[in-house]
Amino acid sequence: MTTPCIICVAITGSVPTKADNPAVPTSVSEQIESTHEAFEAGAAIMHAHVRNDDETPSSDPEKFALLKEGIEKHCPGMIVQLSTGGRSGAGQTRGGMLPLKPDMASLSVGSNNFPTRVYENPPDLVAWLASEMKTYDIKPEIEAFDLSHIFRAAAMYDAGEIAQTPYVQFVMGVKNAMPVDRDVFDYYIHTVKRLFGDDAPWCAAGIGPNQIVLNEWAISSGGHARTGLEDNVRLDRDTLAPSNAALVKRTVALCEQYERPVATWQQARELLGLRQVA
Repeated sequence: MTTPCIICVAITGSVPTKADNPAVPTSVSEQIESTHEAFEAGAAIMHAHVRNDDETPSSDPEKFALLKEGIEKHCPGMIVQLSTGGRSGAGQTRGGMLPLKPDMASLSVGSNNFPTRVYENPPDLVAWLASEMKTYDIKPEIEAFDLSHIFRAAAMYDAGEIAQTPYVQFVMGVKNAMPVDRDVFDYYIHTVKRLFGDDAPWCAAGIGPNQIVLNEWAISSGGHARTGLEDNVRLDRDTLAPSNAALVKRTVALCEQYERPVATWQQARELLGLRQVA
């Protein structure tokens, strides 16, 4: 299997704090430093949330702008993917950073249950976020918490609401949402190929101890992998991950095990149809 594997590092998220793991980068300067280490370890995409000074989630476009500027300066060529997730804001505030024109942004196209709440993605908001991404030439990453989300992405693509072949990420292991199930995972792959073609790229993310499970399933099946402290703060039951870079290195080791070259940022941009940068 020779297709390079794109590694995405989800550096912070909206949930883990320094009380969970002191390595979680919550300030913009910490995020830039942590991303730089992960970039050097092999990550080609950084998936970013921002936080307030008290570590609570934020959707402040100014914080996103500082983070994006720092990543572009210290990790030249790395793909910047900003989150429009619902823990950081409500309604159109979730897309307030899209005029910054990042390379990519996350797009959840349907609602589902989270551990203690409903993760709401109403159709009008989804349509607006997709329209903003199209306006600013941002490639959406479809966050599929459910099979129906893949079909919704296909309908949006057919309607011209998504400009390019969707890049679908399977999210498994969130409590009360889709569990980690190999039969479901394989059917997700089958569905993506049926709807978007055999060569359509896809990614997978596992939550908590399932991160390494989904990394291995994705890498061994020809997909791309997401790792990072947003989804998992441990290397194993007894060991906190010392950094985002440590989790990236663990993913790189799996690529070597399955004889998958790790995608450079140039290769990642080509595989995802993104603009190249000097």
